[in-house]
Formats: sequence, C-alpha cells, structure tokens
Amino acid sequence: MSRPTSPIPPGRPPSRRGALTPTLIVVAIAVVGFIFFANVWTDVLWYRQLGYFEVFVTENLSRIGIFLAGFALMFVAVFFAIRVAYHARPVYAPDSEMRDNLNRYQAQLEPVRRVVMVGLPILFGLFAGSAAASQWQKVLLFFNQEPFGQSDPEFGLDISFYLMTLPFLGLVTGFLISVVVVAGIAGILTHYLYGSIRLMERGVFTSRAAQIHLAVTGAAFLILLGANFWLDRYAALQGNGGRWAGALYTDVNAVIPTKAILAVAAGLVAILFIVAAVIGRWRLPVIGTAMLIITSILAGGVYPWVIQQFQVRPSEQTLEKDFIQRNIEMTRAAYGLDQIQVDRYDATNTASTGALAPDAQTTANIRLLDPNLISDAFSQLEQYRPYYQFPEALNVDRYEVDGKIQDTVIAVRELNPANVATNQQGWLNQHVVYTHGYGVVAAKGNKFTVDGKPEFLQSGIPSTGVLGDDSTYEPRIYFGEDSPEYSIVGAPSGSPHREQDRPSGKEGDGETQYTFTGNGGPNVGSFFNKVLYSIKFQSSDLLLSDGVNAESQILYDRSPRDRVEKVAPYLTVDGNSYPAVVDGRVKWIVDGYTTSQYYPYSQQEQLSAATADSQTTSGRTVALPNSSVNYIRNSVKATVDAYDGSVTLYAWDDQDPVLKAWQKVFPTSVKPYSEMSGDVMSHVRYPEDLFKVQRELLGRYHVTEPVSFYKSDEVWSVPNDPTVDTEGIKQPPFYMSLQMPDQEKPAFQLTSSFIPQIVNGTARNVLYGFLAADSDAGNEKGVKADSYGKLRLLQIPPETQVPGPGQAQNKFNSDPTVSQALNLLRQGASEVLNGNLLTLPVGGGILYVQPVYLKSTGETSYPTLQRVLVAFGDKVGFAPTLDGALKQLFGGDSGAAAGDSGNTGQTPPAPGTTPPVSAGAQADLKAALDEANAAIKAGQAALAAGDFAAYGEEQKKLAAALQKAIDAEGKIPAPAPEATPSPEATPTATPSPAASN
Repeated sequence: MSRPTSPIPPGRPPSRRGALTPTLIVVAIAVVGFIFFANVWTDVLWYRQLGYFEVFVTENLSRIGIFLAGFALMFVAVFFAIRVAYHARPVYAPDSEMRDNLNRYQAQLEPVRRVVMVGLPILFGLFAGSAAASQWQKVLLFFNQEPFGQSDPEFGLDISFYLMTLPFLGLVTGFLISVVVVAGIAGILTHYLYGSIRLMERGVFTSRAAQIHLAVTGAAFLILLGANFWLDRYAALQGNGGRWAGALYTDVNAVIPTKAILAVAAGLVAILFIVAAVIGRWRLPVIGTAMLIITSILAGGVYPWVIQQFQVRPSEQTLEKDFIQRNIEMTRAAYGLDQIQVDRYDATNTASTGALAPDAQTTANIRLLDPNLISDAFSQLEQYRPYYQFPEALNVDRYEVDGKIQDTVIAVRELNPANVATNQQGWLNQHVVYTHGYGVVAAKGNKFTVDGKPEFLQSGIPSTGVLGDDSTYEPRIYFGEDSPEYSIVGAPSGSPHREQDRPSGKEGDGETQYTFTGNGGPNVGSFFNKVLYSIKFQSSDLLLSDGVNAESQILYDRSPRDRVEKVAPYLTVDGNSYPAVVDGRVKWIVDGYTTSQYYPYSQQEQLSAATADSQTTSGRTVALPNSSVNYIRNSVKATVDAYDGSVTLYAWDDQDPVLKAWQKVFPTSVKPYSEMSGDVMSHVRYPEDLFKVQRELLGRYHVTEPVSFYKSDEVWSVPNDPTVDTEGIKQPPFYMSLQMPDQEKPAFQLTSSFIPQIVNGTARNVLYGFLAADSDAGNEKGVKADSYGKLRLLQIPPETQVPGPGQAQNKFNSDPTVSQALNLLRQGASEVLNGNLLTLPVGGGILYVQPVYLKSTGETSYPTLQRVLVAFGDKVGFAPTLDGALKQLFGGDSGAAAGDSGNTGQTPPAPGTTPPVSAGAQADLKAALDEANAAIKAGQAALAAGDFAAYGEEQKKLAAALQKAIDAEGKIPAPAPEATPSPEATPTATPSPAASN
C-alpha cells in the first residue's frame, strides 16, 4: 500500500503558520507604543527645561486619575450588571421554541463569553474614562475653589458655587446617570439572552432575579434624576435662552419650584422601586413612574409656558423689571464694567481758532504711522536680507525718549527661511544654519520724514538707536510669531560657529556667524534623544546629521502664544502678543484671561464674534476660539524671552478667585506681579481682546435703568471700519496717547467709539459714545498704578449730531478738493491707501485724523505717507502734514503743534506774521502739475492708439511729475497763526534731523 506524498520537502521542518500574525501584532503594538512614548517623553523634556514640569505632572496625573476613576466606575457597573444577570439565568425555559433560539445564540456566544463579559466593560470604560478626563479642569477647580465674597440674588450662595461647585456636581450626576443607563441596558440584554426576560404571548415574563436587578437599576436612575432636577434649580440662574440671562420671572415662580417638586417626586418613585424589589409587586412603581412622566411634562413644560404666555407677556416690563436689574448688575460685574466712569461730553461741531490749546500734549502725540500699512516700508528699508521678514501688522507701544513718552510703532526682524535660495534649502540650512532673526526696528508714531518714510528710533544692522545697541540688549530673535518649526543650536566651547547671524556692519565684510549660548530647549545630543526627536519631527536627518552635537539644543513650540498656552492650559490667551525691549532683552508680552460660562445672571458672549474686526478678518491678529463666556478677567501677564524662550507668568489680577484657585493647583508656576520689573511694568498695556469683549457688552449695558434696558431704545454698536471695502466688519480699537477730559496729563490708552445700533446693516453714523481704557501701569518695580485699567466712557448727547467715523470717511471721500488731489495721485498708476481713522475727543469736540499713503507699482514699492486728512464737525482739512491740516481746519491756528510740525524743512515764521510765499516753489509746483497734465493726455492718446510702449513711457513721466509736485508743495510754508498760545499750553516740537535736512 503506497503512502501519500508529503507536501513538505524532505529535511525541512514544518513551518509554524500561527506565529506570523501574533508577531506582527506585537511588533505593531511595540512601534505604536514607542511613538507614543517618544511624544510623551519629549514633552517631559520640554517642560523640565522650561521650568514648568509641575504643570505637566499635575495636569497629566489629574487626567490619568480622573480617567481611571471614570473607567473603574463604568467597568465595575457594566461588569457586575452582566455578571449578576448571567448568574441569575434560569436552569430551563418554559417555552421550547424560544429555548431553541436562545440556545443557538448562547452556543455561538459561549466560546467567547468570558472575553465579551470582560471586553465589553473595558470598551465602555475606555470611552467613559476619556470623556471624564477631558473635564479635568472642572474637577481641579472644585477641589481647589476660592470664594468670591459675593452672593447671587436668588439663593444667596457665593458665586464660587456656580463657577466651581455646580459644574462639578453636574458632571458627576451626568456621568453617573450614563453609567446606570449603560449598565442597565447591558444587564437587560444579558437577562434576555439567558432567558430571565421573555417576550411571550401573554406579556413579558421576568424572573425574580431580573425583577430585583431592574428595580435596583431603576431606583438608582431615579435618585440621580432627582439630584439632577435639584441642581437644575441653581442652573436656572445660568440660563441664557431668554431675552436676558439668568432666572427670570417664570423661572423663579414656576421652573425653580417645579424642579424641586420633581426632585422629591423622583426620590419617592425610587423608594417605590426598592419596595417593589422586596415585595415583588410592581403596580405602585409603574403608576409612580407614569405620574412622574406626566408631572414632568405638565409641571416642567406646560405650567411654565402658561405662566409665560398668559401672565408674563401681557405685563412683561413690570414683572421682569427686578430680574432685568439683576442681569444688568451681574453682567457688568462679570465683565469688569461695574467700575466704569461715565461722563457727559457736550461736544461741539465748530472748529474755532486755537481750540486745541488745552490739548497740546495730545495733539503733539497724535499717531500718523498706521501699523497695518507700514510693514512694507519696514521691509524695504530695514529687511536687509531676503531671509528676514516683518509681520504684516506691527505693534504700537511707547518708550521714553529724551525725557518724554513717545508713541512708537515697533516690530522685530524675524527669520524667514522660506526665502533662502532654492538651491540652499536643505535640512542643514533650514534647521542648523538659519535659526534666528535679528534686532528690533521702531519708528516714531507721530512723525515721518519729509518724503513720507518712517522716522526710525531703532534700526539698522547692527541694531542701533535710542532703545539700545548690541552691547545694551540682546538683539537675536530665536522665539517669535513666525519662527521655524524647530532649530538645532548650541555647540561645545571652541567649536566653529555654524549659525547665520547677521550681515556685517562694514561694507565688504561677509556675513557674521554665531553660536547660541542660552538655555532655550531640551538637549538633543544623546543618541536616545536624537531618536525621540527624529520620531517626533519625522526626520532622519536629525538623527544622522553632523550638525547635531553633544551640546545641541532643540528649539520648538516657539510662538509666544503657544508657549504660554502650554504652561498655563487654564488660560485663554490674547490674540496679539507684542515685543518690547526691557531689561536688556527683547521680550514678548502676552495677556492671559481666566474665563467661565457659569457666572449667574451674566450675559454670555461668543469670544470669536465679540473680538472679530478688520484685524482678525484680514489675518493680522489671531482670532479667539469659538467659545462662549460670561465671565472674564485679565488675570495673567506673561513674558516670553525672544532669545531663550523662557516664560514668566505674573498674577496681574491677584484678586481674581478663579486665578487663586488655579494658583492652588499650580502653586509655583505664577509669580506675584510685585516681582515684575519696572521696565516690564512700563510696557504692559490694556489687552485688546478683553477691551473688544467689554465694548461689545457696553453697547447694551451702558444702560443701567431696567425700563430703558427693556425698551432697547439706547443700544449702541461698534462702528464698521470705513477704511476697508468689505461691509459689516467692525473698526478695531486703537492705542494712542490721549488726555481724557478729566485727566491732568495724557496717558497711553486703548480707545473705541460707539454709534447707534446697527440694524440690518444700517445705522445713523453719528457718534454716541467714546471709550478709553487707561494702559499706563507706571514704571516702578512691583507697583501697579491705580489708574491702570480705568475705563472712561464719554456719552455724547444725541442732539449734538457729532459725525461718526463712517460720516467722517464719507466727508473725506466726497470733499471736492480732497478727491481732486487724490485722483491726481492715482493717475500715476499709484495706489492711494487710507490709513487708520483715529477718533480723538479734543478741542471740545471730536477730531478725526487719517493718514493717507501713496504706494507706487513695482515689487520694491512701499507706502509713503504723503497727506493727512482731518475733520472736525462738518469741516475738513487736508495737507502734507498733520500740523498743516490742523491749521487749515482751525482757521490758521489750531492752538497746538502737531508732532510733524517740523516737516516743512524751513524755519517757522515769527508769531503773528505772514510767511513769505516762495515764488520759486509756487512756480515749481505749477510746472510740475502742467507736466503731469501733459503726461496724462499723452498717455491716454497712446493708449487709444494701442501704443503700449509709449503709454508706459508717459506713465513714468507722470510719476516723476507727481513727485516733483509733492516736493514743491512741501516747500511752500503753511499760513502762520494769528495768535500764539502760551508756551505752557503749546510746546513746540523740535524738528528731527531727517526733517531738517
């Protein structure tokens, strides 16, 4: 008898077919696990290097602990529900057909029953634990809460109960209800699968064990439901579904009492379920459950609706009056509007001679440089190399110059490695050679050169100017808003420099090289760390390159906002961080907010909508997240060192209970502002996003009388930005040095204006209010000026009919003289750009100031300030300088000298005399205009003939003629004032060297 041939060749052992799959699974798990470990361990290195390891440990241990608690609760509940139901299964079933079906299901399940009975609870536990861990902030606030010292007007409970206790209790009850429901469903399905629950012709059969199980589950659910009803009483004060936030008449008189009744009823029905489990009779719990459902519908829905419709609506103003008053008071307190100073401002529309004399200091500091338009000018004049860049929007700050505070437009020269030549964009250049930007560039806000360029206070490479030089401050920018994703820096002592530093300051010398000497990032010199960071950044070059040495550091997460958000995860960070030269360093100043959406009776605002304006829509500043809040405080000021990335958090609002609670959670991460240096103190400012939220609320909540608030007849809106083409975009607030009517001297302030309510995109564009936030905190170490943060609101009587920003812009656009001059400038294929429209309460009225920039065609062109528009009432002024425009506006004598009064390039005439008119300048102007007119006509003729070459030549002639006209006009002196204010009231600005040459 022959034997079958073996498929396995002689001498070869049989293969283990089952070993490959488990091996692949183990390898995959190991790879995924190591990648996870790499990301976690690199975070550990990052936090330890920065000195905020406490934050990482506390946050992650909290998340892990809460996850385990949530996982354990869900796992135990589901596991025992299934286990109890399984062990309570009957030995036999009374119905043979049903038994056969169940036996078939049971037979299929039996091989994996143990896995399912454990795996299913684990799966639900993972979901539950993850959901619970995401709420770690609520848990930590509950266990570290701080009292507010204020009580709510309904229950008399401390405000902290609503912000820190109620959210936690709601989280716990909601989570436990989910656990009971999931475990109950798992138990019911198990009972059904094993025959304890049967669907029969005569009804539903349930075994005794299943009845007890269901009774206990139902009782637990009802007890938790009752607790939820009880908490809903307090949550009514946080409601935001009506016309006004908080518990209103119907809530207080119908909803809150019925919630208490439903809570008690749910508890009673739960007791009936327990009794039914003992005595085995289900009629009472079934009747009780039906009554509870009916009661919840009638008492929880129908009854409040009846009260609202037939009692409140006919007399709403009277019945809701007290509750509207609560809403007004609590909203103003939650948003920091309760201490606002409101003054009546009887503005005049008459531009009288010498009207600006009392506002001489404000007039001298009026900002002419628009930080949103002059980025190109900074780039063309100060970029020096293509691998540098300036942000699209610059920042406004102030510095002391020659003993006086000077408004300043400032920016840092950041790195732009994307502009390195294409053939040099290798990994080494991107991450080892080009690592940092260089230097601060700053210009006077109120002055410009004769040819319209910024007048720099700090500029050049090497960095020089009134803010310091390379010997007095560290100019290198390793951490900024546009820094590369990561850079490798540092080297052993004596090693050759590899980093591109800056162009040489001497002609003919090459580029200078540099090696980072600070402590800016985790060490990446060891092989193990190289592997971890190669995985993190998915780069084999990082592992293999000789650019990484034993002393190398890796710099990443380099945006100031990102760094603050990581070390203070409980903060909402302002969308605009700004640089300042302080204490011999360049430091980014970042504002952080503590927020909540649980403040009782406070109106909720969506952060993204409230802070949206022409800046955020254009991408110049970062928009805040799309979340709702009804409480906000500027609790933290943070600094981020531009050289080494070190982050310092200061408790700015140290009385904020929410911040106090977080300080208990992270006791070493936030310093008191008493440790803030005087240099830093002098550059903090009132944050923009907080101001935007406050002005949005103030449009309604400047009204404190409930009857008027109910009528909504005095609602204001923030005016749309008249300088942008897109409609419906709000005007941003502006920083400027300004002396409000009740102040003795100017202060650096953040300002905005109000017009009547915008309805369906239209509104009367007259000015109703002007808001200013004092941003001067002083310059003394650890001492915050009492005036800082003071909000002042000027209310303008509607009958005065002061033009709003939209009307002022319309006057500029429609004025024949202005439009003719601007059209002439546009003829040379140049672009006329309207700068920011500033609103100033000076001269007893409202002054509007708008710089006008001219930008020619070409890749290297940049805007130059050529004209200044001013308006006061119905009168418009237009001149090459602000000083000249103000003199036009105020009858030849404004009473004060503007910051650019020295830009004529001539010696000012004696007071009371008429300056001689330069016949040569007048002739030059006329000749230049004639040349421009001839060039326009010749260009049009060439265009009609299709001769584009000739047309291009004529456009060049036109541009040259227009520049001649501008130069000639600048040599013609403005009319001298007829009377001179006293020297005390009107300081004379000293012509700058650039303006006098």
